[in-house]
Amino acid sequence: MAPVFVFPRTLHALEEEDEDNSSNYIRLSVFKSISVTGMRPAELDEFVKGVSFDLTDKELFCIEEQDVFDKVYSLVKGFGSLTPACKLNLVEALRSNLSVLLPNVDALVRASRSRTPDVDNDDGEVVDDEMADGTVADKVASLRNAFKIYTFFLVHIVLIEEAHAAAANVTSKMVAASGRKKLPVHSWNWEPQRGRILAVLANSLEINLSLLFGSSDLDENYLSFIVKNAFSMFENATLLKDMDTRDALCRIVGTCATKYHYLAQSCASILHLIHKYDFVVTHLAESVAAAEKKYSDGTLATSLVREIGRTNPKDYVKDTVGAENVGRFLVELADRLPKLVSTNIGLLVPHFGGDSYKIRNALVGVLGKLVAKAFCDVEGEVASKSTRLRTKQAMLEILLERCKDVSAYTRSRVLQVWAELCEQHSVSIGLWNEVAAVAAGRLEDKSAIVRKSALNLLITMLQHNPFGPQLRVSSFEATLEQYKKRLSELEPEAVSKSVLYGLDSESDTKNGDGEVHNEVEELEQKLNNDSMPESYLSQEDDIGQKGNSVPDVGNLEQTRTLVASLEAGLRFSKRVTATMPILVQLMASSSVSDVENSILLLMRCRQFQIDGSEACLRKMLPLVFSQDKSIYEAVESAFITIYLRKNPLETAKNLLNLAIESNIGDLAALEFIIGALVSKGDISTSTLTALWDVFCFNINGTTAEQSRGALSILCMAAKLSSAVLSSHLQDIVDIGFGRWAKVDPLLARTACVALQRLSEEDRKRLLSTNGSRLFGILDSLVTGSWLPEHTWYAAADRAIATMYTIHPTPEILASSLVKKSFNTVFGGYGGDELGNDVVDGSTNVATIVQVTKLSRFLFVVSHVAMNHLVYIDSCVRKVQKGKGNRDKLVAEGQQAHGVDESLEAKKDNNISAELGLAASDDALLDTLSDTAEKEIVSGGASEKNLIGCCAPFISKLCRNFALMQKYPELQASGMLALCRLMIIDSSFCEANLQLLFTVVENAPSETVRSNCTVALGDLAVRFPNLLEPWTENMYARLRDPSASVRKNAVLVLSHLILNDMMKVKGYINEMAICLEDEDERISNLAKLFFHELSKKGTNPVYNLLPDILGKLCSRNLTRESFCNIMQYLIASIKRDKQMESLVEKLCHRFGGVTDAKQWEYMSYCLSQLAFSEKSMKKLMESLKSFEHALSNDTVMDHLRSIINKGKKSAKPEFKSCIEEFEAKICKLHTEKKDQELTAMNAQAHKERVERMGRNVTVENGEEGGESERGEDGEVIDDLPESSQAGSTDGEVIDDLPQSSQPDSTTPDSSPTSDPASDVTASGSDEDEVQSPYSDQSGSKTFIDF
Repeated sequence: MAPVFVFPRTLHALEEEDEDNSSNYIRLSVFKSISVTGMRPAELDEFVKGVSFDLTDKELFCIEEQDVFDKVYSLVKGFGSLTPACKLNLVEALRSNLSVLLPNVDALVRASRSRTPDVDNDDGEVVDDEMADGTVADKVASLRNAFKIYTFFLVHIVLIEEAHAAAANVTSKMVAASGRKKLPVHSWNWEPQRGRILAVLANSLEINLSLLFGSSDLDENYLSFIVKNAFSMFENATLLKDMDTRDALCRIVGTCATKYHYLAQSCASILHLIHKYDFVVTHLAESVAAAEKKYSDGTLATSLVREIGRTNPKDYVKDTVGAENVGRFLVELADRLPKLVSTNIGLLVPHFGGDSYKIRNALVGVLGKLVAKAFCDVEGEVASKSTRLRTKQAMLEILLERCKDVSAYTRSRVLQVWAELCEQHSVSIGLWNEVAAVAAGRLEDKSAIVRKSALNLLITMLQHNPFGPQLRVSSFEATLEQYKKRLSELEPEAVSKSVLYGLDSESDTKNGDGEVHNEVEELEQKLNNDSMPESYLSQEDDIGQKGNSVPDVGNLEQTRTLVASLEAGLRFSKRVTATMPILVQLMASSSVSDVENSILLLMRCRQFQIDGSEACLRKMLPLVFSQDKSIYEAVESAFITIYLRKNPLETAKNLLNLAIESNIGDLAALEFIIGALVSKGDISTSTLTALWDVFCFNINGTTAEQSRGALSILCMAAKLSSAVLSSHLQDIVDIGFGRWAKVDPLLARTACVALQRLSEEDRKRLLSTNGSRLFGILDSLVTGSWLPEHTWYAAADRAIATMYTIHPTPEILASSLVKKSFNTVFGGYGGDELGNDVVDGSTNVATIVQVTKLSRFLFVVSHVAMNHLVYIDSCVRKVQKGKGNRDKLVAEGQQAHGVDESLEAKKDNNISAELGLAASDDALLDTLSDTAEKEIVSGGASEKNLIGCCAPFISKLCRNFALMQKYPELQASGMLALCRLMIIDSSFCEANLQLLFTVVENAPSETVRSNCTVALGDLAVRFPNLLEPWTENMYARLRDPSASVRKNAVLVLSHLILNDMMKVKGYINEMAICLEDEDERISNLAKLFFHELSKKGTNPVYNLLPDILGKLCSRNLTRESFCNIMQYLIASIKRDKQMESLVEKLCHRFGGVTDAKQWEYMSYCLSQLAFSEKSMKKLMESLKSFEHALSNDTVMDHLRSIINKGKKSAKPEFKSCIEEFEAKICKLHTEKKDQELTAMNAQAHKERVERMGRNVTVENGEEGGESERGEDGEVIDDLPESSQAGSTDGEVIDDLPQSSQPDSTTPDSSPTSDPASDVTASGSDEDEVQSPYSDQSGSKTFIDF
């Protein structure tokens, strides 16, 4: 019998002799080790073939033979130096022998149990009756020995080859990094061999090894060897990528731990791997789950859950990676073994109270998996079902509670779990609205990731809602009312009660969470079977037409359930509808995810016809101007999905309706996106053709408003491609200015816009065919009275602009227009007489002309002047462009003619440059341009032009404040005209600037003040030097009582400052106050201003902050407003150096301040800064600057918060310095408080003594007479000087009578001592002192001090 093989600690330990003399057996060890590294390839090959032959030709037990054992050991020891062919031969021999050995174990088990003859063994021999127990024992021992040896050598081959592969991988990376070519190496296909070896080892564990090892508990050394090396292979991420290898390792671990009860060591190793390596989590969870299913034994999974539950929650705070991996493992385990985990969930619930949010995230995911999978079966007893339902309800309550977790990551994870449950239809109708309420509430969460998860949850809930494809509130209300009537008919004697409450309770739901849902689905199916559409909720219109006739859904209980589900659906619809304002706010969020997911949710709401979703979606249009590409793409995608259809006519109607219902801002965004879609081809030519058909009334039922909308969309498309309008020029004139323009006056304005978008060729073609007619129409549009007042100004604006755009000599046409407008207003009334009336302040002008006509005249004059200024600029640009083109052609011609001519031309150019002829052309052009601009208003030296004649009249008219107050609409037109003329001419602007600021300050109409505020911005751009002295007055508009004026002021100043047209001066604090404006839009605009300002250069907010702080401290602001303003401004400062400098500046400001309120404000600003180590040092060094303010409790509170924040991020060595500083300021605080208290007590005592002296003086004055006597008849004299100066604290008591001093030696005070004490006591607390002396009538006298 061969010696027993015992698993050594290492492979080389087989060469060591057995030192354990007390053992009862001889250990198999290596007798003679052969070095294979020194063999020649041929010798090595022969040697390996010989060993392989012995292993395959001899019996399986030949591995026990010393000679064979030594040879195999030598080859395994030098396995890394073998050739690929030798490796393959050796591995195949060992693996095949072990594979053949495994069936022998089963055969031996059968033979030992049956003890019957003719049992064939694997060698074909017959086991007869004479087989003795000793023979069986010897064979079992030999099998066991061979089994161990094969296992040992195969495992070490895997370990050696993996180590060699890892070393080769490192070497290849180094070679690749050095840039050298990879050297060829002798490699072999190892991965399949590794998978086969490990699969054989896994199979060997799954057979019945109890007889082989003599008991159900296998050899400890064997199991330890297998498990230890299996777990070591799990640490290799590359090895786990091979599926065969991974599956074999999982089987090995699961079998050893479950079948052979190697539990404690396996649990410890599994948890160690989970904590250390993230790539093993899924595979180990799969291994545990597979073992439980194969052996129907969940001991391993239960033990792991218990070990995780026993872990101290604080340990997970320190080991964040381990906490994340453990959490993933729990989620994977719950997904695979939901029932087992649900029975042990109580061990994990206490970790919800831990500080590790990653563990809480994982537990939330575990609960989600359990709710979805652990309670699906309907079999079992009533008691067990009730227990499961209670467990499920407890889990759902925990999930709802965790929505308020302190960690944003956990709140986000909970919402994600709820979304998963909704997708899996694991949320009952009774709980649906609770989840919707939680999701709606989390839309306003401060964390962006939580808001994103809440938006996704609402999207999922809409997509998987159990109430139907239409969720309009009116639909549900109508349907619900009908079925409530039917329910009342079915239960006439029943007391009315809330069926929705009954839906939520367990007693009514019968089967808990799922049965009501299923019953509603059955009812819907029944309705469908009764020839109803897909959902009864979508048939409210038909039901309304039929009156009280509703489909019969069954008996009383079914009707009650249906009503309950309708009520739940109504609540859900209202809940989602209520989120519309929040979604509009989220679309303006700075977070990209908020914007994208809000758009997706609104699209889903529109799909389900949620009330208000269509209007909210229109508000996404301005987002096309976003600089973030993802936001623009989201808006564009949503626009295409919502408005573009396969049917061109349907698309055209969608677009024109959008244009009709949009405001000015939305129209600008719509024009941008229409242009982008036309350029991409998303808006096809067939859609444009359908728009023309609508505009030309070729579609039946088209209205004038729809025609205008179609033309608006065509104008937007023409901005990118003017050829869109070429084919319908005549239609634009005939329809745009024809009879339909009287039906919809804005149609004429839109036609003017279309004419402005024409190409140069189309303009010439139009002028040649319909020029005179067209300009006659435009003239009548401006001077006529057929347009209503509210649309005339918009139409006249575009008509005048169109004249200047397409007419070759627009100044002639404009002059005629102004004269006609003048005659229309004034008729035969002379202009000079009118001007004199205005100068005299007479209001008779209003009786002579109509205010409406005069307002129109002022608009025409000022608008013609503005368009003429633009026309002059365009003419100058044309001249400059032509000059540039000519120069370019000349340069190209010189290049074509040779070098000699070019040299000659260059010489001529140099001569021209020396003479200044080249610069004189540009100077002449600038002079002509300036002269033309001045002539618009001021005119020449001798005479004024048409606009110049009107300018003095407009100025005088605006100065007539009595007239303006009587007619506010006239003041609006007059001031608008005045501002336009001021923008054109600097002299006129300077002459009327004071008038403008007077009006903007005192005008009663907020419309006038708003218009003037906007005009000030234009003037500041045009004439910055003239407006610079009036900067303070411009900032004063931020304090206007009107919200519209303040809003315009914020917009104007933001534009000027951010575009470097105005310097930020000492009035920026007015803009800072707007951060807390009562109007939310103004507040948001101010925040946007400071946000953009902080991006400029080195952040101007940093330089402005001390000045803003000083100004705000002197303003009458509430503490809350001040704190909010400074918190927002300080948050915009990010650089550490600026923070450090601010700390120093704020500390130095304490020095010259004695007001406690300012101390508190400055200390609050300090507490809002982000303190680094350098900042803390600056604060410590500046202690003397704010030492005197430490007596204030609020200042100390702010300093303590700074110190606490500094401690959290400080290094250990610096933390001690912070603690010393804290102790120092606490000591100073105590001392300052004591000093302050002492000073207050001294001052109070002084005031009390002075008051007492005044009281006694008054009393003595009242008693005055010829002689002042007491009750005993003695004369009361004044105290001597020594008594008067006897005050210990320096107080002087004047004219105190002796009788008022109590005798300290006498037990009973004299009658006159009581009054004196009364005076002293009352004088300290009251302003009215009651005299102890009575007057002649016996009544008491009250003296008011």
